[in-house]
Amino acid sequence: MQQIILLLAVGVIAGILGAILGIGGGIILTPVLTLAIGLDIKYAIGASIISVIATSSGATIAYLKDDMLNLRVAMFLEIATTVGAIIGALLTGVVPTGFLFILFGAFLLFSTYNMVQKLRGKAAESQKGTTDQWAKKLNLNGTYYDKANQAQVDYEVEKVPAGFAMMFGAGIASGLLGIGSGVFKVTAMDTIMKMPLKPSSATSNLMMGVTAAASATVYFFSGAILPNIAAPLALGILVGATVGSRIMQYLQPKWIRLIFIPILFYMGLQMVLKGFGVQI
Repeated sequence: MQQIILLLAVGVIAGILGAILGIGGGIILTPVLTLAIGLDIKYAIGASIISVIATSSGATIAYLKDDMLNLRVAMFLEIATTVGAIIGALLTGVVPTGFLFILFGAFLLFSTYNMVQKLRGKAAESQKGTTDQWAKKLNLNGTYYDKANQAQVDYEVEKVPAGFAMMFGAGIASGLLGIGSGVFKVTAMDTIMKMPLKPSSATSNLMMGVTAAASATVYFFSGAILPNIAAPLALGILVGATVGSRIMQYLQPKWIRLIFIPILFYMGLQMVLKGFGVQI
């Protein structure tokens, strides 16, 4: 009973953070399940995959209702991430556990560096970029209402081919590490494709659920998904994601990044050290 309550609580927290940051619960759950609870990383990844789908489901409903996410961008880029997710999931069985820890930790540390760089860069989140021919042909440009600033924001999508290529890598990370690879997705949209952070986060929430679902089938048939772990986590995450999607819309972009930088750094460092056999 205590374990169920703990998993529900962890799920709620992961759901809130996942919905706000567009990164899915898996990026938080995999380190918690392995480091705090002592679950084998392959079972932790299986539970995280299910939890990522739950985060996506809870947050996407709210973001669709408020017209925050860019559905055309999500569907176009999901082609690359789905293919990558299947390839990544198939590679999991041949990759050593220690290497998985190191790779996951390095991924988190890289994401920390990315967010710090964005904080040091230009603060503007709503300026229009250079017209991209692919974005124009596919009608990827969008608009949303920023509740924090109480203003309508129009934006143009840039460097569509580069963003598509990075999404393929994000899909591989999802299947291999058991995460929604939301940080890669948000980075691709926010940094490469020049979408504002809020629609990037909202769009990532939708995409990571589809990506996770593509690799979940592989984990299910390999026996890596434990219902007694995945079920309470998913329930907690559904609640947390619904709450987090509401909170995100009233936050300034810089606060969204500031919330996650210390979390990314701490968990990334922990995972890398565990991969090298160092216990803290």
